[in-house]
Amino acid sequence: MRIAIVSDIHGNLPALEAVAADIRRRGADQVVNLGDNLSGPLLPRETAQWLMASGWLSLAGNHERQVLHLRPGRGGPSDQYAHAQLTEVEFAWMRSLTHTLRPAEDMLLCHGSPRSDHEYLLETLDGCTVRAANPAEIDERLSGQYAPLIACGHTHVPRQVRLGAGILLVNPGSVGLQAYGDDHPVAHHVENGTPDACYAIAERTAQGWQAVHHRVAYDHEPMAQLAHRNGRPEWAHALRTGYMP
Repeated sequence: MRIAIVSDIHGNLPALEAVAADIRRRGADQVVNLGDNLSGPLLPRETAQWLMASGWLSLAGNHERQVLHLRPGRGGPSDQYAHAQLTEVEFAWMRSLTHTLRPAEDMLLCHGSPRSDHEYLLETLDGCTVRAANPAEIDERLSGQYAPLIACGHTHVPRQVRLGAGILLVNPGSVGLQAYGDDHPVAHHVENGTPDACYAIAERTAQGWQAVHHRVAYDHEPMAQLAHRNGRPEWAHALRTGYMP
């Protein structure tokens, strides 16, 4: 059983298409998408339509929740832009998604952590510095919810961690955005140092779940130019470099 895991597309349709092509080339029995699908200054409606037609198993991220509950004059510019581009068809699809799911007995999917779509699971903030979470921190955030394979997104950082025997946690990284700044709960940056799209493939073997991370080069310049035209130069820089300006 081979599961392709994607997350944090953020409306970057060319990156999504490149990852989908790479998954087809490598082969997977199922594709799961962990959310934060549309928010950003790129192609939210087109990305939603692609995902709705894909047959992939999709979750909601914190940005799906934020876009759905956006009030006039409130919210960040990425959510505001996505909300303005979407129609009721896309909103209805977003409302059908959940931020956690158990598609099989040995698999737990979540966007952030099982208890929150906005909580880092495999990373910890020390002041404004992001570091790898330790096993005790991860265990506390799991809140007693375990499975042999646990997949999470949200931080955009490709990582895998083993908790004891038989539990593999995988963050596939981000398809669509390799650097970002956030002010929750304090101001900080996450930077992967490459514009390449990220995803992972997990395989159920006789020795338990194993996972391999993949990076896919794509033509990111049109999306960087689109971000700049839409008033987001920091997105343009992140899309080109994998770093914040």
